[in-house]
Amino acid sequence: MIPPLPRLSDYDISPQNGFLPSEIPLDVLPDPYYNPWETVARNLQGLILSKRLRQIIDTLPVLSTELLLTEAEWRRACSILGIITHAYVWGGDSPLDVGTSEPSHHHGTNRGQIVPPSVSIPFSETCKHLELPTVATYAGLVLWNWRPIFTGEQIDSLDNLATLTTVTGSLDESWFYLISVAIEARAGPIIPMMMEAISAARRNDTHTVIAGLRSFAERLDDLGHLLERMYESCDPHVFYHRIRPFLAGGKNMADAGLPNGIMFDDGTGTRPYVQYSGGSNAQSSVIQFFDIVLGVEHRPTGEKRSDSSDSEGPMPSATHNFILEMRKYMPGPHRRFLEHVESVANIREYVDANRHDRALVTAFDACLAMLRGFRDKHIRMVSRYIIVKSRESRSESRSLSPQKAIAQRVNIANTLQRGGSKKLRGTGGTALISFLKQARDETGEPAIDAWARRLLNNGPAESIDGVARLGKMSEHLDGEVEIVGLAGTWSVDDSEGGICHW
Repeated sequence: MIPPLPRLSDYDISPQNGFLPSEIPLDVLPDPYYNPWETVARNLQGLILSKRLRQIIDTLPVLSTELLLTEAEWRRACSILGIITHAYVWGGDSPLDVGTSEPSHHHGTNRGQIVPPSVSIPFSETCKHLELPTVATYAGLVLWNWRPIFTGEQIDSLDNLATLTTVTGSLDESWFYLISVAIEARAGPIIPMMMEAISAARRNDTHTVIAGLRSFAERLDDLGHLLERMYESCDPHVFYHRIRPFLAGGKNMADAGLPNGIMFDDGTGTRPYVQYSGGSNAQSSVIQFFDIVLGVEHRPTGEKRSDSSDSEGPMPSATHNFILEMRKYMPGPHRRFLEHVESVANIREYVDANRHDRALVTAFDACLAMLRGFRDKHIRMVSRYIIVKSRESRSESRSLSPQKAIAQRVNIANTLQRGGSKKLRGTGGTALISFLKQARDETGEPAIDAWARRLLNNGPAESIDGVARLGKMSEHLDGEVEIVGLAGTWSVDDSEGGICHW
């Protein structure tokens, strides 16, 4: 029996807003009982600047979650408690107060490593209710952390969006989150449209499938333009040194002084460690929805497509990998929706079975091209905001005298790089460029037409089946990314010394 198509309302998905809530998120918890949380969230920047944040949070009462009555209230609580948790851990000179003589009342353990019961207990309860891990997720930072400036205007425009809570209070941090909010809102109508296309494929209604794919491709192009607006109001230096550190979780943080992760004091004396990835755009359900609908398979980083796979047949089932791991960081209903869509997705198979229909094939391959182009833009953005800034930071560190280097504030941003390795890691905890490039290249694999496969699979320069594959402009085969300027190609690799070469 063919499984039924999912009903969006069963999975907390809005036909207009997609994975964003259909109602405007709360900007404050209505019950005055929760004023202590709201007061800290409202004054985060001042508390961090005055170095009083940990002291204040340590003395907060342990509030019950029983007065959270609606889903909107649970989401608001989860959002601000997640942000407060990360501010507590990363808001000092280091997560462990290394080098300070301040005694800790947590039985000799450095304070920054332990999240106190005033936050850990209600945060754990809100996360359990929403089926999320105890970490600041994409859902808490983006999906439930916005408001329209004017309620009568659309929310898929950056001209009408504002954030509710940030750690740094900077325009750059707000803009960073709002780009994702706008993308989610603009992508929202794609979800019911593509569910209708899946239904149309079942009844052999090619006209509706083509119309859906064409609209999908156009909307993907819109999303790429929205993504590129990041450069307008989010400065790479501010992002790398001031915002990104607060997004880190407790996973792969040994170099930051958290070899076991972050300890949550649950009030029982057990104090379990948790190791979760930090907030990452890989936790966006809508991007994974695009992949599922188009039949894009993502494999573990570094794993290539099996030579035995038929490049013109159905895609093999996905194996465990980072992108699937990120589903654990999505709200439970959204995660289950993706699993349901996987069981009914049929567009790629339908197009493959009707490859004689040029309009159908072209519309499908155009969607893959647009999605691959979106990932290309993301790679260039990561290069500018993280890779380049990391090398600048390493260069500055080498130029410091040993005394100044010791006195310099611990740069948590650089602990997201493996010790002794040039491989940068994202806040989600995975090797950055290699992961992004592989995800980009895999996007073109389901292409139907031979010309589309050649166009979309232009990875490293090599010859496969007699077809030359071209490398991307300004992108080395080993993952190095260059900045192209008017005077030629300026390398940002340390070994080149910044010398212009052709």
